[in-house]
Amino acid sequence: MSTVAQILSSKPSQAVHTVPPGASVREAIELMARQRIGSLLIVDGARILGIFTERDYAQKVEVRGRTSTGTPISEVMTPDVIFVTPATTSQECMALMTGRRLRHLPVMDQGALVGLISIGDLVKDIISEQQFVIAQLESYIHS
Repeated sequence: MSTVAQILSSKPSQAVHTVPPGASVREAIELMARQRIGSLLIVDGARILGIFTERDYAQKVEVRGRTSTGTPISEVMTPDVIFVTPATTSQECMALMTGRRLRHLPVMDQGALVGLISIGDLVKDIISEQQFVIAQLESYIHS
């Protein structure tokens, strides 16, 4: 079973993209499109104020008739951010994500933001673990 630290170390980029609370929704979605990511953290200095996801855009901007250029990100972000630590296991993350219907989890270590993992990162890790177990079992059977 992998830990978040192991998952983060296997990612090609550990960059976490952020915007300030005064940024417009348009600025946020443009950054998300450029970086090909599904979420951004809203920060004030080192303090995390919230998270903004594609789901937030669909449910709080588009459906409600707000404009992307005229809406500050702070009005549509999800303020209650759930975090994990580098020691959290992939199974604990998967249970948290499925139970709370989340797709992204920021990773905090001693009060500092150190990364962000997605449901895709977890699926990739779990598949890799399963392939390893299958290979071991096949090796055992054929020896």
